Amino acid sequence: MTLRERILAVYRGQKPDVVPYMLDLSHWFYHRRKMPWDLSVSYVDPERDLIDYHKQAGVGFYLPNLAAFYSVATPSDVKESTNQRVRDGHREIVWRIETSEGSIERVRRWEEQTYAWGISQWGIHEERDLRVFQSAMSRREFTPHWDRYRRWDEYVGDHGVVYLSTGYSAMGYLMHYWMGFENVVYAAADWPDLLRETVDAVNENSLQLVDLICESPAEVVIMGDNFSSDMQPESFFEQWSRRYYEEAIRRFHRAGKSVAVHIDGRLRGALRMIRAAGADCADAVTPTPMGDLSPGECRAEAGNDFILSGGVSPDLWRPETPIETFEAKVLEWLEQKQQTFRFMANAGDQVPPGAEERRIALMGELVEEHGAYTNGT
Repeated sequence: MTLRERILAVYRGQKPDVVPYMLDLSHWFYHRRKMPWDLSVSYVDPERDLIDYHKQAGVGFYLPNLAAFYSVATPSDVKESTNQRVRDGHREIVWRIETSEGSIERVRRWEEQTYAWGISQWGIHEERDLRVFQSAMSRREFTPHWDRYRRWDEYVGDHGVVYLSTGYSAMGYLMHYWMGFENVVYAAADWPDLLRETVDAVNENSLQLVDLICESPAEVVIMGDNFSSDMQPESFFEQWSRRYYEEAIRRFHRAGKSVAVHIDGRLRGALRMIRAAGADCADAVTPTPMGDLSPGECRAEAGNDFILSGGVSPDLWRPETPIETFEAKVLEWLEQKQQTFRFMANAGDQVPPGAEERRIALMGELVEEHGAYTNGT
């Protein structure tokens, strides 16, 4: 079977010949080649160099992180801008939204050491700011560009499955883009009615995007708010996000799409709540040593039918970790095949900058040798 066939077989409830092996190498690849990593730019054409590397390494491709498969517009009375500047010797990207009620602005600063854009300024600090956010984000209009998706899909070919992202839910946008976790918690206590109104209005708008994606050629849709059960425990998810996720997943399933949800933090409780919301797969699953559950504990919480995609936490990829430890953790993840075929061999989130390149090939070799289904197992 091809890598593509293996991935789709797992989603379709069919046993592949070998456990699918797929990685998000984008962050590692950009860092290794000292390529620009610009969050203010979207890719229209396939990232051919990145995809070619996946092909050469025998790794399944699945996450087109900055691809633009649809465009987003706001009404004429909303002004949006994205600009870059240098402040105190550091590059920054500034996102700004202006409405009749005021303006909000968020800033991310380039951090060379981590090769990432860290958040240096949140955009929402008071009730008026939240109303600005609601006014803009609840009236977005979406335009599909499925021709772009098809170009990516054709270039990846048999070497993976191109996931199509919905972006964040309302709570995800607030937590990770505009307010931060602490400020969201304060808002839930201080402005509960306004926060409820905002979350409902933005999520209702996001369902328009869901309906659009239902008409796309994508076979797998990825959702998620960078879930971590210490930040969004089951009780919080129940109150603020569950209704949106359940409805979106129901619509995707009705359209014949499979749904993965990105969980890149604490797993205890999160696997259970996302499975209960109806998703097919948990993506970016990070078990011990950096995560809070062992592979066996992940499977116990997920059950045998929920797909787990992940397995190798970021610290294991770096040269400071003995190669024997890396191998042992890959094999521990593969032990799941003794009880289910509903899993993928992947990284816990991304392969990090500074990862040792030979481990990419080594993991592929281990998967081919120990992840093959033979004699009925």
